[in-house]
Amino acid sequence: MTREAEILDELYDYTLDGEDEPVVELTNEALALGMDPMVVLFDALIPALEEVGRLFEQGEYFVPEMLVAANAMAGAMDILKPLIAESGAKPIGSFVMGTVKGDIHDIGKNLCNVMLEGAGFEVIDLGVNVPPERFVEAIREHQPDAVGMSAFLTTTMPMAKVTIDEIGEAGLRDQVKILVGGAPITQDYADLIGADGFAPDASATVRLTKKLLDIA
Repeated sequence: MTREAEILDELYDYTLDGEDEPVVELTNEALALGMDPMVVLFDALIPALEEVGRLFEQGEYFVPEMLVAANAMAGAMDILKPLIAESGAKPIGSFVMGTVKGDIHDIGKNLCNVMLEGAGFEVIDLGVNVPPERFVEAIREHQPDAVGMSAFLTTTMPMAKVTIDEIGEAGLRDQVKILVGGAPITQDYADLIGADGFAPDASATVRLTKKLLDIA
């Protein structure tokens, strides 16, 4: 087995285990050997994160394991993203993400961001406590394929509807797919407020986004 093949195997294993320092070291070693950043991403990191999602859905991994795996991948992505951008490789889609106004929880949102980036999406993160008008501005500015809204509190859930309504009033509703998520959100609530979909976790967010955008 070549060192390049060994690196891909080790990157997969270390990402799966959430070992952030070895992931960064191996990513740098791969690049020093002249490996294509896209190969590192698509042959090691993305498969590892897909396996993390599968293990989570089967109840073998839980949120802490997902978080450490996502953090490990985030370290590699920080190195790879500028190189991939320089190469002219196009993202498979763009995604505006934010936690709704009045809510400052971001762990779930950040986990979704890493999973989406790992899957090949360009993510524009608006942060937390994002007012409806900021979502509208971001849609106008970035023209994303999808928008994600996170609400962790029952008291901030209504802001998702307010935001969707404002996007509609701005004449932008038909331009984007809107996903909602967060601890108190359900599919029924997503249907009620006019969202295109509900994702209960980061892995489901990636899968649902691809389905809504008809991306294989």
